[in-house]
Amino acid sequence: MSSSTPQRPVESGFEAATTAAEVLEGIDLSGRLAVVTGGYSGLGLETVRALVGAGAHVVVPARRVEHAVSELSNVAPTTTVSAAGAVAPVDAAIEVDELDLSDLGGVEAFAGRFLATDRSIDLLINDAAVMANPETRVGPGWESQFATNHLGHFALAARLWPALVAGDGARVVALSSSGHKISGIRWDDVMFERDYDKWQAYGQAKTANALFALHLDRLGRDHGVRAFSAHPGGILTPLQRHLGREEMMERGWVDADGNAIMDFKTPEAGAATATWAATSPQLDGLGGVYCEDCDVAEQREPGDEATRYSGVEAHATDPEQAERLWTLSAELTGVDLPA
Repeated sequence: MSSSTPQRPVESGFEAATTAAEVLEGIDLSGRLAVVTGGYSGLGLETVRALVGAGAHVVVPARRVEHAVSELSNVAPTTTVSAAGAVAPVDAAIEVDELDLSDLGGVEAFAGRFLATDRSIDLLINDAAVMANPETRVGPGWESQFATNHLGHFALAARLWPALVAGDGARVVALSSSGHKISGIRWDDVMFERDYDKWQAYGQAKTANALFALHLDRLGRDHGVRAFSAHPGGILTPLQRHLGREEMMERGWVDADGNAIMDFKTPEAGAATATWAATSPQLDGLGGVYCEDCDVAEQREPGDEATRYSGVEAHATDPEQAERLWTLSAELTGVDLPA
C-alpha cells in the first residue's frame, strides 16, 4: 500500500508569505459549500474570510455559537442553524451550528442536522484544535488533544461521508503541524494514561491528523474524495491560550512584553496552505500528502539537518501506521465509512 501521490513539491509558485486570498485569485467558488471547523477564530477565521471572498457558502461548526456568530458577522452575513435543521437564508454566506468535537454525541447530532438538509460538501477543512493544554480527560477518559484534534474530526468526516461523496470532487484537509515531529503514535499508551506530557500529546495528535488524511485519501479516491494534511506554519493565535508568557519567552517566541520576536506568519498567510490544499487546481488528481508553505512538503530522512524546521517525518507518511490508526479510531469512536 502506498500514497497515491509522491511526497515532494509540485513547484506551486507560492511561498511562505502567500495569503489565503492570494492562493484563491482567479478561483471561483460560487455554488460550492465548505465546512470549516474552528472557523471563527485564528486561522480558521481567515480561511472562512478567504473562501467567502471567492464565493463559497461556509458552514462553521462551533462550540461557542454566539461568539462565533459575533466574530463571523464582521466577515459576511451570518445565521445560525436550529436543532430542527433549518437551512440558512440565501442571503447568508455563513451559517453557524453547534459542535463540540470532544463530544461524539454532539458530532453525530451536528452531522445529522446537516445531512437532513440534503446538501453536498465540496470542502471539509478540519481547523479546530487544542494545543499543549494541561492533562484533561474527555468522553470515556480519553486524552483531550488526541480526542479533540483527531478522533472528533475522524468521526465528523465519517458521519458526513454521504455529503462528501455527493460533492463534485470533494476535498478534505486536516490541519497538522510541524509539531508532528515531536512524537509518532504511542501505540502502547495512546491516551497517555501514564507520564502525561502536553507537548508529546500534541505531537501525537498532529501526527494523527496527517495519518488520517493519508488513509482517508486511499479510501476516498475511488469515490472522488481526496484528502490532504497541512502545516500552517508558525503563527501567534488563540491556539497558544494554554501557554504562559514565560514559557513562550523560554521558547524564544516573545519578549518580556509579549511581543513576537520570531518570524511568525500573519494569520492570513497561516491560513493559506490549508486553503490552497482545499482548492488549488494544481492538486487535481493528487492526494494523501502533507503540505506546507502552499506546496507539497519534502519528505525528510533521519539525520536530515533541515528536518527540525520543515518537511514531514516518515512516521507521519507511513501507510501501514495510517491504516492501523484508522482501525483504532473506528473502534474507539464506533464510527467508520459506510461500506
